[in-house]
Amino acid sequence: MKRFLYALVVVVSMQQIAAQELYMPRNIKKAFEKGTRDISGAPGKNYWQNKGIYNVEVKVDAATKTVSGKETIVYSNNSPDELHELAIRFVNNLHKPQSPRSGLVSKDFLSSGLHIRSFIVNGEKYAVNSDDWGTVEKVKLNKALKAGAKAEVKIEWEYPLSVQSGREGQIDPETFYVAYSFPRISVYDDYNGWDMLPHSDRQEFYNDFNDYNFTISAPKNFVVWATGDFLNPDAVLQPEYLKRYKASLKSDKVMHIASEQEMRSGKVTKQNKWNVWKFKASHITDFCFALSNHYVWDGASVQLKTKRASVQSAYKTGAKDFEQYVDWMRYNLDWFSKKWPGVEYPYNVMTAIQGYADMEYPMMINDTSIPDDLRDARLTADHEIAHTYFPFYMGINETRYAFMDEGWATTLEYLIGIDENGETAAKEFYKNFRVKKWIKDPSAEQDQPVITMSTQVSGAGYGNNSYVKASLSYLALKDYLGDDLFKKALLHYMDNWNGKHPVPWDYFNSMNTGSGKNLNWFFQNWFYTNNYIDLKITGASQLNDLLTVNVDNVGGFAIPFDAVLNYEDGSVEKLHFSPGLWEKNEKHADLTVPIKKKVKSVTLDGDLFMDYTPDNNTRKL
Repeated sequence: MKRFLYALVVVVSMQQIAAQELYMPRNIKKAFEKGTRDISGAPGKNYWQNKGIYNVEVKVDAATKTVSGKETIVYSNNSPDELHELAIRFVNNLHKPQSPRSGLVSKDFLSSGLHIRSFIVNGEKYAVNSDDWGTVEKVKLNKALKAGAKAEVKIEWEYPLSVQSGREGQIDPETFYVAYSFPRISVYDDYNGWDMLPHSDRQEFYNDFNDYNFTISAPKNFVVWATGDFLNPDAVLQPEYLKRYKASLKSDKVMHIASEQEMRSGKVTKQNKWNVWKFKASHITDFCFALSNHYVWDGASVQLKTKRASVQSAYKTGAKDFEQYVDWMRYNLDWFSKKWPGVEYPYNVMTAIQGYADMEYPMMINDTSIPDDLRDARLTADHEIAHTYFPFYMGINETRYAFMDEGWATTLEYLIGIDENGETAAKEFYKNFRVKKWIKDPSAEQDQPVITMSTQVSGAGYGNNSYVKASLSYLALKDYLGDDLFKKALLHYMDNWNGKHPVPWDYFNSMNTGSGKNLNWFFQNWFYTNNYIDLKITGASQLNDLLTVNVDNVGGFAIPFDAVLNYEDGSVEKLHFSPGLWEKNEKHADLTVPIKKKVKSVTLDGDLFMDYTPDNNTRKL
């Protein structure tokens, strides 16, 4: 039996603390002062964000491994500022030998990067030499772009696909994941202006919500899978495979649209030298695609509340995990829509490609095959699809604040894992894969404040801040508020910032407003400190029918835990304490518990919240 003793806990006496004001950097404070952000957590009355409408024609040459294209961007300057330059971002310049990176790469990772053939703004040609460009560079405008005005930007470009595939590149000599494949205008926002942080291959991405129209020229026999709605299947697929594809859009059961043999035989696509595949996606932060002439193609769909969403996968013959991906993803879309976060999957399609990245993109994932551990493989898919909501449904600045999306994806991965594998297995995986390496490593970089900008932490410190500690904070808050109020607050936050760009203070303020509670003490404890998890029983005594347990919170985090009472008659009872125990004093609590039997020993068990020194969590009476 487990008793919940919220009201019966007696903490060290002290005056009620005043509502705590959370530290904000000066640039974020200025955004609140200007009214682009509001203390309620909602976008301010003066909130704005810029937008591009991208029409892109791209060609992938399978022989030369070259991607070339031309694009027209109609860019709206919705800011109150005149823009005297445009920042152009091209992530794939990461492959240039001289680009800064977070770690060592092989020679197969390196390439010559972007070559811009032509750059035109409002009909005026610019002399742009991209040879010395990094992942983001500024182009000075000859005529400033006024507030509220639009600019037409035309770019022609090409770049080589790297031999080594990671988040993009050559998966094999005839399969390519083509991501971050076009020059784009970087984000200009209300708190930093132009986003000029270079991409280093550790932190992830930050993009505007744009509209994309893509025409992709692919060689004969290559099938293309992409972000967005597939506009012209009739023009590129032969009748039998067109029929199968269309049937999959209405099918609850997995359909094998094409086998490897059929792909290689020339039966699947129209037998033109080049086929042009067309896709469209609106108000989304990125666009990517993949193509292959031999990957197996599976498909089905799932009925959601307001629509039926297509689910597809493409993989090498014999990949035992990917043979199940369509069924897994159907479950994902339904579960995330109904349970956590409880927001309907917002797009019309989700596609999984077997690659090497374990990486999310809008409406697509690029996952490693793990055929010998289907549970691990499925949790990978769970995590990447959970990213649909964070950072895509909400335009998270992953480069600066990775905990705002990775922490949530980790939490959703755990919650859906309970349904898939049972609570015991889900907890063991979470503890072993997520928590254990952090809590057992006492080095200084492990305990940097979570609010630390993601570019300022490295190695395991980055991963633990972004994934582990952030996720634990969300689970601790869920325990504190209870599922119903936690979900109400979370949905309030998501409603506020769907299609927009929240920063951490928008999350804090939205959760305060949505829950009707001032949670700043909790956010201060979890996001602004060097805390870790370490409880210690300093004393325990029983006087008649009253048990008193003295607990020091050595590590400092406001965690939930169970007090496990072992009675002398051999029975065991668990008493649950929520993080609210630590609201008035995060360093010490005296647990005073009414009991009816003689206690032999008491143990503090944090479960997911693993203790750094568990040996001092038990006290015999």
